[in-house]
Amino acid sequence: MSNKSNAREGILVGCGNPLLDISAPVPLQFLEGYGMNVDDAILAEERHMPIYRELVDGYQAEYLAGGSVQNSLRIAQWILRQPNVAVFFGCVGQDDYADILREKARAAGVDAHYQVSPDTPTGTCAVLITGTHRSLCANLAAANKFTIDHLEQPANKALIDNAQYYYISGFFLTVNPPSIMRVAATANAKQRPFLMNLSAPFISQYFMEPLMAVMPYVDIIFGNEAEAHAFATAQGWPADADLREIGKRLVALPKINSERPRIAILTQGCDPVLLIQHDKVQEFPVTRLAVHEIVDTNGAGDAFVGGFLSQYVQGKSLDVCIRCGNYAAGHIIKNPGCTYSGEPEFNE
Repeated sequence: MSNKSNAREGILVGCGNPLLDISAPVPLQFLEGYGMNVDDAILAEERHMPIYRELVDGYQAEYLAGGSVQNSLRIAQWILRQPNVAVFFGCVGQDDYADILREKARAAGVDAHYQVSPDTPTGTCAVLITGTHRSLCANLAAANKFTIDHLEQPANKALIDNAQYYYISGFFLTVNPPSIMRVAATANAKQRPFLMNLSAPFISQYFMEPLMAVMPYVDIIFGNEAEAHAFATAQGWPADADLREIGKRLVALPKINSERPRIAILTQGCDPVLLIQHDKVQEFPVTRLAVHEIVDTNGAGDAFVGGFLSQYVQGKSLDVCIRCGNYAAGHIIKNPGCTYSGEPEFNE
């Protein structure tokens, strides 16, 4: 049984888009009606706006606290069993959805410091479940209103200066690159690890410029196989490059602090997780689940990072961190959304 950690409060800072997930099982035709594919992760356009009301009115919809980084921090807190180790920054509206997110964050032990955009509703993400697949359609709304002056408020600046570890999603590149660069520069100046996630193929396809601006600061980059391949394509790397080759190229991209070579951690569903350091690749097997055990793959990637972070902030070795990531992802897949049940049972 894992015991309470000895990580101190505020050691980890995350920035991202706080979203309320509206999750429901739907038929494939529902996706097709909105021009969506299985396992998509997209930003809502005008044509997607009716999706949220339709889910609530016509399907068995559940409200779950979402947003990639906030998910990861909630999972890390669950495993750490000690509140307020993780601090979260993001922007919400002034509404009931924001109150739900606040309550869910507090209950999970995440120290959320939301910026509030009074005239914009809290962001939502439609989670469309088709069998064991999930498709995401995010309407960022208030999450898109985050500004760097929130990080410059003395109390928030102190929280950032006080942290030892920093984690930001690729998703946040669509919102406020200056805030990401500020946190990255702080991490670099203090010689503290800065971790980032490729998050979704569309980030590499449409937001490569801000991604490449921050990449020299990134000490650990996470991604799944689809995201890694999208990055490789956008970079013009050889089309036949496999995941190992892409990982080696990722870690070889320019880096400001060459004393701390970049590490890439690439997941591939039920196939082994790849850890790439220098030009060395290690594999970490994933426990395969029977189809009947899989409730919902939504949140598996977020949970992997959460499990990883829970050990990383305690100074554990990378192999322990990755094993805990795999444990967390396996647990979350058996639950709806990025939610957990019972006590964590990770043993090193």
